[in-house]
Amino acid sequence: MEGVMSDPLTTRSGRRPITSRAEVEHAAFELFARQGFERTTIDDIARAAGIGRRTFFRYFPSKNDIAWGDFDGELQRMRKRLTGYPPELPLFEAIRSALVDFNRIPPEEAPWHRRRMELILTTPALQAHSALRYADWRQVLAEFVAGRLGITPDSLAPQAIAYAVLGIALAAYEQWLRSPESDLADLLAAGLTELGAAIR
Repeated sequence: MEGVMSDPLTTRSGRRPITSRAEVEHAAFELFARQGFERTTIDDIARAAGIGRRTFFRYFPSKNDIAWGDFDGELQRMRKRLTGYPPELPLFEAIRSALVDFNRIPPEEAPWHRRRMELILTTPALQAHSALRYADWRQVLAEFVAGRLGITPDSLAPQAIAYAVLGIALAAYEQWLRSPESDLADLLAAGLTELGAAIR
């Protein structure tokens, strides 16, 4: 998550200044839980966070982007991790490692991440936006797979693998949301292991 921004943030009297993207997210998640995603406005979020409307847009281009956090930054980190794997690491192992690393969360953020994923997976108004984000994620993985296989990213194999891995991630998240005691990293790794066993 992003840290303190260099420019001063507009605050309302009596409120401690909001200093991070995560804090704005948390304020929004609380509102979404109380009054629903569609009924919550950007002005509502800014007011709850103690910031001005213009300050809100320093953190997020739109309300839809709140659920996705710093997704673009995470994609860049995922691409860097993938390109950093040694060539001798088997493709399947590289994919599993990248999937688990991409979705790793600090324990203290787990409750907020659950709210995030519940929004992404269950809010009809977010589905079109989510489809674009899923496509961006698949493209990063497809490019890595294509490089390993020596083919173009739009070839069938990289695209099929990227779709399959995304499906595993979504299935793991659904299981995680249904079973609060489960470990997300274990579910992601197990899902890929199941896929590997099925196609051997």
